[in-house]
Formats: sequence, C-alpha cells, structure tokens
Amino acid sequence: MKKLYGVALGTIIFDQLIKNILLLLMSFGESKKVIADFFNITLIGNTGAAFSILSSNTLLLIVISVIALNFIYFFLIKGKKLNNLEQITYGLLIGGIIGNLVDRVAHGQVIDYLDFSIFGYNFPIFNLADIAIVVAMILLVVQIIKGDKNEISSKTK
Repeated sequence: MKKLYGVALGTIIFDQLIKNILLLLMSFGESKKVIADFFNITLIGNTGAAFSILSSNTLLLIVISVIALNFIYFFLIKGKKLNNLEQITYGLLIGGIIGNLVDRVAHGQVIDYLDFSIFGYNFPIFNLADIAIVVAMILLVVQIIKGDKNEISSKTK
C-alpha cells in the first residue's frame, strides 16, 4: 500500500505545484505558445467537470469527489492485497481526484492549463490531475479485461 499512497501523494504535490506556479506567473485567460499550432500553456478556471459538464455546480462536484474517494477506498482498496499495478492505478486515480478537489475547495474551480490543437481540432484544456484520472481509468479497464481473460482461461482448464 506504500506505493499507492506514494503515487497519490506525488500526483497531488506535482499537480498542485504546477498549478500554483502558473497562478503566480500567469493571469487567467493568458496563453503562452510552447509548440506553434500544437501546444500552449493556457491558464483557465473550469467550474465544471470533464468538458465543463455540471458547470457552476462546485458544491455538487465536491460532494461527488468525496463520495468517489470513499467508494474507491471502502469498496476497491480496504482490506485487499493489491498488486503493484493496482496500487499505481488507484494511486493515480486518488491523486487526480484529490488534486482537482483541492482546486474546487481552494479556488471554487479547477485550474486547467494544458492546451493542445491537433490537425486543427482544439482539445478542451486540462491538467495533470485529469491525466492521472484518465490513465488510471485506462489501466482499470485493461486490468478488468485481463482479469476476465484469466478467469475464463482458468475455468476452461
């Protein structure tokens, strides 16, 4: 479980460090070109969830985050012996949720800054905590599929 807590804490610290540095160096709405026509650092506040879903429902999103964290702990982690990949997966998920939760509580919105444009499509701006959550969800799906295959193959033997 040390790995889970280490990954979660590392994700939270790195996420908040980046956000706080950008808040010191930039103003909301300001954009700095990093790679022309591909990647900018653009500082914005998002009062919603992914793709601005539930915009301006900060209290509801805080409650949902707390419920999600409790669900993850009590139903997926507590009392279980997790392998290294599971610990990393849940660490990223918890770290990402808490990283954005800290923003909602401290700023009333999530601080986003990663701004990509690929083949003319400008993706919604996101942050490190969002990346951690998405990577964790992908890893969970892979583990579920892998687990199902292992169960099927052990039943046929």
